Amino acid sequence: MNQSQPSHLEPDARDLARRVRAFVETHILPREGELAGPRASAQACHAELAALARQEGLWGAFYPGRLASLEAYLAVAEQEGRSEYGPAVFGADATLDAHMLARHAGPDVRATFLAPLLRGDAVSAYGMSEPQSIGSIPATLTTRARLVDEQWRLEGRKWFICRADRASFVTVVARTDEGPLEGALSMILVPTAAHGFAIARELDILGRFQGQCEIVLDGVRVPRHNVLGQAGGGLALMQERLGLGRILRAAHWLGLAQRCFDQLCARVVSARGEQARLADKQLVRLRIFEAYQAIAGARGLLQDAARKFDAGVDNAIEGNVAKVAASRALSLVADSAIQIYGAEGLSELSPLSGIYRTARATHILDGTDDALISAVGRRLLDVYRSAGTLDFDWPTLAATRADTAHSGAKQGEAS
Repeated sequence: MNQSQPSHLEPDARDLARRVRAFVETHILPREGELAGPRASAQACHAELAALARQEGLWGAFYPGRLASLEAYLAVAEQEGRSEYGPAVFGADATLDAHMLARHAGPDVRATFLAPLLRGDAVSAYGMSEPQSIGSIPATLTTRARLVDEQWRLEGRKWFICRADRASFVTVVARTDEGPLEGALSMILVPTAAHGFAIARELDILGRFQGQCEIVLDGVRVPRHNVLGQAGGGLALMQERLGLGRILRAAHWLGLAQRCFDQLCARVVSARGEQARLADKQLVRLRIFEAYQAIAGARGLLQDAARKFDAGVDNAIEGNVAKVAASRALSLVADSAIQIYGAEGLSELSPLSGIYRTARATHILDGTDDALISAVGRRLLDVYRSAGTLDFDWPTLAATRADTAHSGAKQGEAS
């Protein structure tokens, strides 16, 4: 793929993207076998590569205070994401937590959790999903926290928690009030070394363990100031996390999709591909076209969502549609590449089999496709009912106005 970036990006972002691409090609891709191997050797390899990334100034590209805009970071994120292991090596896995802590943590929490996270001395995790709850319905969460002698006492279970196997702390979503949901949930930072915190079991994703675990909070006590933002403000913070997090993850998925596109085209024009006359086959050309279209379309959607994020505009529709588009693009391109490689693509002889499993998981992670599609469809219909048309440049703004009008009408009926 062409490594040059659009001219509207900040100069340092273009240079950083090129340097990240070179690092991935030189240092990460040749060692993916180690990173996917036995845990001890994989962790040692990861630590070595992460230290080298910090040494070369490639660590935490979108941490608070670095690149000025999310739109500029997208080009860097795509290069970080060319390997399944890239985001972790470059510290990008912590970007979302770094922004949430920078925006909403008090001084004590910043000193205890944010500072070591930015240095690479701590690993963060986020605990929302629960074994007995519905992931897309926060009202079903059962983990509870109550104040006892100026400490939060937490009881509950969380599962499929990314990086739980090595996390230094977990931001736990817990119910702190039994009233209406809007003021009932809070985010509380819990050190994994706290008494009562335990990993109940490790959970695989399509047959591979990738650091996700079920955790138990059995009377865990943390200081009152360990709450993120204000107690009761957890629902709004959850929505804020999802809005940024989906864009960050989707950009990394597009990096993987671009790598699969490279693999696909490389096989078609290779000596073996020439022997099979792959480039002359219309179905092969169709796969190339559809793969390119899917990637280019998802990139445009992500850039639109990022611009609105940078402008402080509600981008829920744009971000959700971009997340689904990136997930679909990765799945389509990985599948096409495997189809062209044949049995080799299904084996460990190529990176495609691992990427394919990752691609399938993206349809579940950060909100299932079904839930996002249903929610966006409902909002778009609400806009159309209210306005009789749809502004494709600003659908979320129109949706907000429609929601406000609908709410006002309901209040008028009630009065």
